Amino acid sequence: QVQLVESGGGLVQPGGSLRLSCAASGFTFSSYVMTWYRQAPGKERELVARIGTASAFTNYADSVKGRFTISRDNVKNTVYLQMDSLKPEDTAVYYCNARRGSINYWGQGTQVTVSS
Repeated sequence: QVQLVESGGGLVQPGGSLRLSCAASGFTFSSYVMTWYRQAPGKERELVARIGTASAFTNYADSVKGRFTISRDNVKNTVYLQMDSLKPEDTAVYYCNARRGSINYWGQGTQVTVSS
C-alpha cells in the first residue's frame, strides 16, 4: 500500500522556521522525483520545491528561493523541506508528491500557519 505521510507543520511566528518531513512507503522511493506543493485558501495548488531521484537537481519557486531547502534521504525513504524566514504568505497546506512518468502519489497534507 502506497503511503506518503507529511509531518512537521504547525503555527510559527514570522521569521521563524519549520522542517517538514514526508515519509514514503509502498513504492521504490529512490526512483521517484519528489516535490512539495502548497495550497493557500482560495488559491490554486502551486509547486514549492522539487528534487531529483538522486538529488541530482533541485528546483524552487521564486517566492521561496533562498529561504527553503529541499532534501531527501533514500535510505530513510523521506523527503524534507526546511523552511526558514517564514512569512505570513507562506501559510498554506503543504503536500508531498511522488512522480515517476505518469504515476503520481500524493500525501494528505500538513498545515503551516505563519502568524504573530
